[in-house]
Amino acid sequence: MIPAIVQQADTGEVRMLGYMNREALDATQASGKVTFWSRSRGELWEKGAISGDTLDLVDMRTDCDGDALLVLARPAGPTCHLGTTSCFGDEGAPGVGFLGELATVISARAAGADAQASYTARLLAKGVKRCAQKVGEEGVETALAATAGDKRETASEAADLLYHLLVLLEATDVPLDDVLAVLKDRHKA
Repeated sequence: MIPAIVQQADTGEVRMLGYMNREALDATQASGKVTFWSRSRGELWEKGAISGDTLDLVDMRTDCDGDALLVLARPAGPTCHLGTTSCFGDEGAPGVGFLGELATVISARAAGADAQASYTARLLAKGVKRCAQKVGEEGVETALAATAGDKRETASEAADLLYHLLVLLEATDVPLDDVLAVLKDRHKA
C-alpha cells in the first residue's frame, strides 16, 4: 500500500490523496483511469466510475524514497466526493498554475458551438490575425503603463496581455506546455 497524491497535470493543483496497491497501480496503467485501493471496502475503486468525475492518467512518479506516488491527471469534473474541485477546497490552482487553468477555459470556449457566447469565442472566431493584433496592442499598453510607473495599471495591462497571449496560443494550436518547455530548456542553458 502506497499513498498516491493526485495533482492536476495542467495546473499543478493538488486534487486528492488516495492509496494504491500493486493491483490498483496495474489497473491505472492498463485503463488510463486513476484507480485506488479502498481501504474501507477492501476493493479496487476507479475514481469517478459512478459519478463520471474520472481522473485521466497523464503520468506517475515515485518520490525519492519510493514510498509515495505523484499521480498527474486530468480530471473530468470535481475530484472531491463533496463536489468541490479538490479535496482541499475550491480555491483553484495556486500562483502561476492559474495560467494552466485559464488556458483550459480558453480551450473549452474555443470548442463551444456559439461564437457569441463569450468574448473569447468571438475573438477566436475572428481568426489568428485579430488575436495577434490584440497581443500587440496589449503588449504596447503594458509597456506604456510600466514606463509611466503605474504599478496597478501595469498589473492590469499585463493580465490583459497574458490572457490575449493564451488566446493566440489557442488560435494557433500551440499548447502552453510547449511554451513552458522552451522556457525550461532555455533555463537549463
